[in-house]
Amino acid sequence: MIKSMTGYGRAVRADGDLEITAEIRAVNNRYLDCTVKLPRLYGYAEDPIKQRVKARVSRGKVDVFLTVNHTGGTDVSVSLNRPVLEGYLAAMKAMAAEYAVRDDISVSSLSRLPEVFLVDKPEVDEEAVTAALLETVDGALEQFDAMRATEGAALEADILSRGQTILERVSEVEARSPETVAEYRARLLAKMREVLSGAALDESRILTEAALYADKVAVDEETVRLRSHLKQLASMVQGGGPIGRKLDFLLQEMNRETNTIGSKCVDLNISEIVVEMKAELEKIREQIQNVE
Repeated sequence: MIKSMTGYGRAVRADGDLEITAEIRAVNNRYLDCTVKLPRLYGYAEDPIKQRVKARVSRGKVDVFLTVNHTGGTDVSVSLNRPVLEGYLAAMKAMAAEYAVRDDISVSSLSRLPEVFLVDKPEVDEEAVTAALLETVDGALEQFDAMRATEGAALEADILSRGQTILERVSEVEARSPETVAEYRARLLAKMREVLSGAALDESRILTEAALYADKVAVDEETVRLRSHLKQLASMVQGGGPIGRKLDFLLQEMNRETNTIGSKCVDLNISEIVVEMKAELEKIREQIQNVE
């Protein structure tokens, strides 16, 4: 089954005193462009998360958002860096005495100075936290993939339906093409009779002209290739997988064959059929822009 490039998934996981929320959103894009946004404290997990997404997604603009909340108590302790603080105080008092400036030393001014406080944080097990983040991302990816598969099924049904419509139009072109040659021969014969006014007609000349016309408007090769492309289209769509770019190339070939049929045939009926075929191809082209 094919998958759409657009989708959304969300998962929440509790791991110890961490509550992790992962959200994944994706829209159409020619290639895979994955962006991970998570708290700076957990920046070490960004690349593993990207690799996990790349293992499941091959195309699209994918945004991954992670939030981490601490639900338990904190073991962080803050204390004064006394040697540094005393050094600042001594320097400030000397400044006030030697340069006759106002002594406005306060706790708030001192607290803004570098390295006045010592922050003691417990060591973080980066591997364990990364594993928890990845498990949450996996949960979001499951929902994300389920939505993409649902949309992909709808895309598949629509593409196959339109492919079948084009195939029916191809049959109409194949049935109508010989009739245009017979009609041309009949018009040519009537015109020559009108011009020659009852004189003997050169049947061989008429046959030659009709043969030349038949060769000029023959679309057998184009319809055979178009049928082959349509068969390949159905096979690729039903086979599933990341086939968006392949479908785009295949559609270009189908458009080329259809345009050639339109340029060769001056028959009004065939021209109308070709317009219908091109309309269906354009709708398929719009749909495959969503296919991974």
